[in-house]
Amino acid sequence: MTTPQKHRNPTPFAQGDSAASATRITPGNALRPEDIALAAAEGTAHPAPEVAEYALRLGDDALVLAQRLGQWISRGPELEEDVALGNIGLDQLGHARSFLSYAGAAWGKTEDDLAYFRRESEFRSAHLFEQPNGDFAATMARQFIAASWQYPLYRELSSSSDPMLAAIAAKAVKEVDYHLDHSTQWLLRLAGGTDESRRRMAAGLDLMWPFVGELFEDDPLTAQLGDAAVVPSSLKAEFDRTTGAVLAEAGLAVPAHPMATGGGRRGRHSEHLGYLLAEMQVLAREFPGASW
Repeated sequence: MTTPQKHRNPTPFAQGDSAASATRITPGNALRPEDIALAAAEGTAHPAPEVAEYALRLGDDALVLAQRLGQWISRGPELEEDVALGNIGLDQLGHARSFLSYAGAAWGKTEDDLAYFRRESEFRSAHLFEQPNGDFAATMARQFIAASWQYPLYRELSSSSDPMLAAIAAKAVKEVDYHLDHSTQWLLRLAGGTDESRRRMAAGLDLMWPFVGELFEDDPLTAQLGDAAVVPSSLKAEFDRTTGAVLAEAGLAVPAHPMATGGGRRGRHSEHLGYLLAEMQVLAREFPGASW
């Protein structure tokens, strides 16, 4: 997370080009979190409270996943994968910055305020994203599920009646397209490798699949937002087709475990999120206002 600064091209609704990173300071008309923060400071980006709550959910999902992926830095199975996981984590962090900057505009808060100075019960991320990394296969299982959900979500959200949500999603979907391909290729590689890699891939899917159900739960907030948001249950059929086709190619069955109860959207989390937040927030809380 960074401190917003003024810069050229403050237009908050600009669309990024396909090569632009979510976190890099990009030239031209690429939408940046700094654009959103500046628009918020100038009063041109002011979401309704319901829109802000929705953006907060998506920002929290991406932020928590970015933190989990960052824990793989220097621990990947090979150097190229170490870099790949780091870059995917940075993409997720960029999505988080944009959504949180927009959400914060409704409450006079910055992305840093929302990331570092909320309590566990104030986070709205789904349980999938806070699950521990486990081994590499478990991480790939979580990433495959996350990308299979985020890709259609962002694609549909890019047509949102809220211009800022649409602009954020239009930029993010191009990056998640790669995330989905990356995790798919690893799932197939591990399932088609040794007996041990196949066992671990199947075990990783078994571990993460109970958290799928929460991603598709409809609730009053998304119903109230209408065309500004995406109805969660509307994404389930495509998710099933995407994941089913990949698992069939891998020769793996779709896990049939009961779904976990969830509750992350209402601030009820597993024991894992508190430890993650303690690690993520400690520096900002110990030295508030510090910069480098």
